[in-house]
Amino acid sequence: MRSRLGSTRGGALAAAVKSTAVATLVAAVLVLAACSTSSSTDLQRAAAPRPSGPAAYWNRSALLGARPFGVGQKIPQPGTTPDAHTAVTALRVGALFEHDASGDHFCTASVVDSPGQDLLITAAHCINNGNGSGYQTDIVFIPDYRDGDAPYGIWTPRQLIVAPQWADSADQDYDVGFVVLAPLNGQKIQQVLGGDKLGTDDSYDYLVRVTGYPSTGSTPITCLNWTSEKSATQLQFDCGGYTGGTSGSPWVANFDPSSRTGTIVGVIGGYQEGGDTPAVSYSAFLGDGIQQLYQQAITDEAADGQAG
Repeated sequence: MRSRLGSTRGGALAAAVKSTAVATLVAAVLVLAACSTSSSTDLQRAAAPRPSGPAAYWNRSALLGARPFGVGQKIPQPGTTPDAHTAVTALRVGALFEHDASGDHFCTASVVDSPGQDLLITAAHCINNGNGSGYQTDIVFIPDYRDGDAPYGIWTPRQLIVAPQWADSADQDYDVGFVVLAPLNGQKIQQVLGGDKLGTDDSYDYLVRVTGYPSTGSTPITCLNWTSEKSATQLQFDCGGYTGGTSGSPWVANFDPSSRTGTIVGVIGGYQEGGDTPAVSYSAFLGDGIQQLYQQAITDEAADGQAG
C-alpha cells in the first residue's frame, strides 16, 4: 500500500509539498492555456511519427483490450486435452499460400531469429515433399493473415532449406525446414515483426503456445498446453482443432512479455507429418541435427543476401 507523505515526513513537509503542488498546478494551467492558442499547423508539426513494425499493431483498441500474459487463462494440467480457440493476433506467425493471397493456404510458418533477419521456420514437408521429389515452387508467406487481409504484406521466398535426410528419404526426425525471405519494401521480416529464438530441446516437457492456420479457416487458432514424449526423437502436443494447414505451426515456450518473444521448441510435423487426428500433434525433437540445419540456413541466408 502507498504511504502518505504527511504520515511519514511530518506536517510541515506536507504543507510545503501542498504549496508547491498548487504553484505547479497554476503554472501548468497557464502553459496549457498558451498552448491552446497555437495553430493547428504547429500541433501537426509536433505530432509523433506513425509507428512501424511490431509497434504498429498496438493502436488504441489493441492497447485497451490487452491483458497481462497468462492472466485470465488457466494453465492446463499435464495429460489433459483442451481445445484451440481463435488467436487474437499472430504477429510472427503466418500462412503459406500457393501463388498469392488468392490461392489456398496449406501450411503455417513463423519468423525465427537469425543474423540476417529474414528467416522462417516451418515443417520440411510444407516446402519439400521428400523422397527426392524436390522443393515446392511459387509460394508466399502472409504473416498475421486474417479474413483475406495481409496487414504486414505478402512476402516471397528466396531460398528453401531442408535436411538431406528429409529430401532423400522423408525421415520424420528431420521434418523441419527453413525459408529465406526476400526483403519487402526495403525491410526484412524480422525488422518488421521481430523473431522468436530457436531452442535446443533438452526435455520433453514444455509449456507451449501453438498458433497456426487450419486450411479450412481464414483466421489463426492457438492453444496453450504441455508437451510430452512421443518417442526419443518426437514430441507430442494434445489440443483439439489442429487440422490440415497447421503443419509448421511453432511451439513457443518461455514467452517473455517485455519483448513479446519466446523460444521455439518444436513445429507441427514429424510423426505422421504432424498427426492424423486434430487433437494430437507431433514435432521432431530439436536436437543436434536440427541445430546443424539451422546453422546451414544462417550460412545460406548470408550468402544469398550477399548475392542479392
